[in-house]
Amino acid sequence: MTKKLSPSALKVLRESAQGSLYETPMRPSPLGEGGAKAPGGAGAGAGLAVDIFCDGASRGNPGPAGAGALVLDSGTKKSLARLCKPLGRATNNEAEYAALLLGLTEALRMKATRVHVFADSELVIKQINGVYRVKHPVMQQRHQEAMRLLAGFTAWSAAHVPRERNAEADRLANEALDGPGRAS
Repeated sequence: MTKKLSPSALKVLRESAQGSLYETPMRPSPLGEGGAKAPGGAGAGAGLAVDIFCDGASRGNPGPAGAGALVLDSGTKKSLARLCKPLGRATNNEAEYAALLLGLTEALRMKATRVHVFADSELVIKQINGVYRVKHPVMQQRHQEAMRLLAGFTAWSAAHVPRERNAEADRLANEALDGPGRAS
């Protein structure tokens, strides 16, 4: 079920669509047109492009953790999915990757062909863009899964956004921790 976004969330999304945010170049899938054989069969759809705003939260690092992702139609900015998932005990970086995977999996399920990822985790964005190496074994597994999912799109981009431009995904991550209506 799709919920309406609050006026403040809509304002943040409109602001994020301005400036250099969308100037991040799209990367073609390494397997060419049609993408990889990832779950959902991306590349077979009608050319749906989506924006994924994702965020993870951990209290204690490691501690109780949650992941949140907001999937929007890139053209209309209409909310297509609002996702939150409790993770149990995890580090913040594990939660950030879980949020990314949550959004990517949903986009593939929707048969999106192109995806723009936005996150306030500079580490995750720089790792999936190939700027930073992934050293930790658990993070290597999550990174490999993210790259496998991204290969399922005909094109993708990933950009770091300030926390204030990722407020709705942050709220969803906290909702995963606190329960509906109690997110801080």
